[in-house]
Amino acid sequence: VQLVESGGGSVQAGGSLRLSCGASGSIYGDACVGWLRQAPGKEREGVASIDADGSTFFSRSVKGRFTISKDNAKNILYLQMKNLKPGDTAMYYCAAFRGKQWSLLQSDFDYWGQGTQVTVS
Repeated sequence: VQLVESGGGSVQAGGSLRLSCGASGSIYGDACVGWLRQAPGKEREGVASIDADGSTFFSRSVKGRFTISKDNAKNILYLQMKNLKPGDTAMYYCAAFRGKQWSLLQSDFDYWGQGTQVTVS
């Protein structure tokens, strides 16, 4: 399975961005898929994930500002980010692992995209 992110860019604080992640295979229907980010000098952290049944999970730092959704038919995962803050600046990665569980831990994810940069100033 290959994952390809798009939609990153530069935005001012308070602005919005929507990230997308396309998959080469049909995985979103039977996997946990999520977004993790890594800022310079920091460890990669889970931001949001959505499990096979469509339940969503968020880190405390983004809850209420970010929304995660997926289109199983089109094999696309989205991350809608609103009210962005400079602290959200990071490389954002799309990731997935098969199964019914959910997670925000990078060690649980088996498939990864190359990342898309988000810069908030």
